[in-house]
Amino acid sequence: MLTFKKKSKYVSTLFLLLITISCSSDKKETANFKVEYNGALKNAMQKGDLSAKVNLQEFKDTPNFYALGAFENLKGEIQLFNSESFNTSVVDSVLTFDKSYNQKATLLVYASVSKWNSIKIPDSIITNKQLENYIAIAAKEQHLKVDEPFPFLIEGVAKSFDWHVINWKDGDTEHSHQKHINSGLHGTIKENEVTVLGFYSDSHHAIFTHHTTNIHMHVKTMDNKIVGHLDGITLGENMVLKLPMTK
Repeated sequence: MLTFKKKSKYVSTLFLLLITISCSSDKKETANFKVEYNGALKNAMQKGDLSAKVNLQEFKDTPNFYALGAFENLKGEIQLFNSESFNTSVVDSVLTFDKSYNQKATLLVYASVSKWNSIKIPDSIITNKQLENYIAIAAKEQHLKVDEPFPFLIEGVAKSFDWHVINWKDGDTEHSHQKHINSGLHGTIKENEVTVLGFYSDSHHAIFTHHTTNIHMHVKTMDNKIVGHLDGITLGENMVLKLPMTK
């Protein structure tokens, strides 16, 4: 039979053990990333502010860096996959690549992610809206905080996708998403293997997502011939969603 003193010591030890387990559990569900951004879509769309908000050189030595956005003056698209630059612009009606960090951005959304969880997307998920809803559901299942922004990747063979690389006309102050698409190169690609980089947020409309959606996505074909802003996608079978691993 435990004496009062021994029993009190036992209870205290058990209490500390429960606190430790609780803290360890919370730690496992802590995200290993932080989404940050410079600039805002509404500044460009409503105010015509296309000036540089950040220099990519600031992130040159950042490991596991993922980012998307647009060059200053809307003269191209920014996309960095795992610290590798695939920035694109339009020169003489030709898609041109810039593998450097020698550009400035009027909009940039970014995060460093060292580890990802891979989840097979159900083949019933086909449209953009279905994908947006599924990303939120999958994120909750992976213990991500869906009321905070997070990055994601999508990999596999898409049935089709619409893309563009902006090349905004100097002096044009009337902005719309369709004019952004038409200003540079754009098109539809079918049955192609892609990597999509996106950011999800339900609280950054007109900041780094458009007001009608919670996701902003850029796309890169596996042959690296097409890289730019993703305007729409029809998913193929056996595509994979990657979400940041919690720790």
